[in-house]
Amino acid sequence: MDTAVIKNYLRSDLPELRSGDTVKVFQKIKETGKERIATFEGLIIAQKHGRGITATFTVRKVMDGIGVERIFPLHSPTITKIDILRHSQMRRAKLYYIREKAAKEVRKKMKSIFKEKELAGIEPEPESAP
Repeated sequence: MDTAVIKNYLRSDLPELRSGDTVKVFQKIKETGKERIATFEGLIIAQKHGRGITATFTVRKVMDGIGVERIFPLHSPTITKIDILRHSQMRRAKLYYIREKAAKEVRKKMKSIFKEKELAGIEPEPESAP
């Protein structure tokens, strides 16, 4: 593609995103003829491919004890707005270590729940094998 054509697709209304920012991404979704805006709020753990047309960023959040990650194209026309909720100063560009850190915290929480059930005399459910 010609560089002049690519510049037409680059968005200039986006904020300056960094790894460690907590953001809320508003994205248009089409469902059965209707269009709605869905939000995804979480921590930016990675930015890839610079600021060009192929740039993406990965947002991670924890829902019901399960980590969910979504990769958004930065210049996608389906993204209506990106709100930065909090800036955090990080020493790394890629925050992949957050995955293990969050998993460790969830396991610790689950152990405390099982201990509380044992003390209360409730039989804990057996863990299902994946």
